[in-house]
Amino acid sequence: MTEYTLIETDICVIGAGSGGLSVAAAAAAFGVPTVLIERGEMGGDCLNVGCVPSKALIAAARTAHEMRHGAARFGIANVEPQIDFPAVMAHVKGVIASIAPHDGVPRYTAMGVKVIKADARFADADTVEAGTHRIKARRFVIATGSRPAVPPIDGLEGVPYLTNETLFDLTELPDHLLVLGGGPIGIEMAQAFRRLGSRVSVLEASQAMGAADREMAELALASLRADGVDIFEGAAVSSVSGAGGNITVTIGEGEDARRITGSHLLVATGRKLNTDTLALDAANIAHDKKGIEIDSGLRSTTNKRVYAVGDVSGGPAFTHTAGYQAGLVMRPLLFRIPAKMDASIQPAVTYCDPPLAQIGLTEKQAREKHGKIDIRRFALAENDRARAERKTEGHVKMVIAGGKIVGVHIFGDAADEMIGLWCLAVQKGMKPSDVTGYVPPYPTRGEIGKRAATDYYSAMARRPAVRRIIAFLRRFG
Repeated sequence: MTEYTLIETDICVIGAGSGGLSVAAAAAAFGVPTVLIERGEMGGDCLNVGCVPSKALIAAARTAHEMRHGAARFGIANVEPQIDFPAVMAHVKGVIASIAPHDGVPRYTAMGVKVIKADARFADADTVEAGTHRIKARRFVIATGSRPAVPPIDGLEGVPYLTNETLFDLTELPDHLLVLGGGPIGIEMAQAFRRLGSRVSVLEASQAMGAADREMAELALASLRADGVDIFEGAAVSSVSGAGGNITVTIGEGEDARRITGSHLLVATGRKLNTDTLALDAANIAHDKKGIEIDSGLRSTTNKRVYAVGDVSGGPAFTHTAGYQAGLVMRPLLFRIPAKMDASIQPAVTYCDPPLAQIGLTEKQAREKHGKIDIRRFALAENDRARAERKTEGHVKMVIAGGKIVGVHIFGDAADEMIGLWCLAVQKGMKPSDVTGYVPPYPTRGEIGKRAATDYYSAMARRPAVRRIIAFLRRFG
């Protein structure tokens, strides 16, 4: 029988990813006794096997692509890069290592946070057990995130496959990478490995990049296909067979079945919540496969001591959303001020190259919600900075309803940076006129959005009534 050491604290945070670390740091900054429990690596999925390593790999792949195709347009000879794949992966690991101390145990211990490295499980409504500790707390914040979901495909468990948790441990470049799933992870890694020299086939059961505005998604997919990535949509995989270096996926069944063979298989078909070992029922925390049942303030509907942030909250599964939610829950945790989650203002970026960034409603969603809408576009090819850098692919698409900006979608170089202004515009319910008054420096890509907003009003200049008013006013000098 385990002998437990009792710890009584004000706040107990379970999970040291983006959301959990933010809550723990904020609570400690106000001098609130805080315990942080993490069974794996500090920094969670994003730092260790998600956002950070994937972006480091994408950066290496983009450099290789620019060496092959990007120099000649400036009068510099293109060259075929020499890919040292172990060195590429060492670069990825090095980036993780450089960030890790910021999220590490010593830093949080120095803040005054009690860090426990162990599995956590609820013993009752106000008690969690972790290792040899029993923690009683006034409030709990569950921020345990998610892990790759492995679909029930016949034969899959019998072959070696990769997920984002194991992909960055590769030591040799795949000859032919098969990717199950056409969401952000699958698309990003498909393009990166193609640019590093692998053959790549993406198999998506429905539509690739299905959460994105369809017009913009098609632009991004065309760009990947131009890079040589084979993308199969409506390709439901019925079975998998083979062994390492020779893996075959079967699409469809019977006489219509199609088979594709590759050297490696990456499963990127979704996420599964890390709640199964928490014994949530013991604490009367209602939950299902979508997450913990919470109210608009991220508080458990059945155990008022408990809050949920990040993937387990059932909202958008983004690192920045977890950080946003962490800020929200600090209001009731520390100041008893109500908070309300707004899932509609969460941006999303697929970090293909060029990237696809979005905030707010897609065109389809806006039509379904508002009926009459206005769409404005402005091409990167019309922007002086984009021309100077020969990065003119793509455009900005603005969705306007009721005179307000309800969605913005950008496909093109630096879209992930340009979307920042539009996050503010959508979050604050701005009108196009609010953006036309914005003064960006010249020459920057920031001018692109302003031009799209200005175009919204250009139609007014063509209205006969407006022209008659101007003609009348001119008579007065």
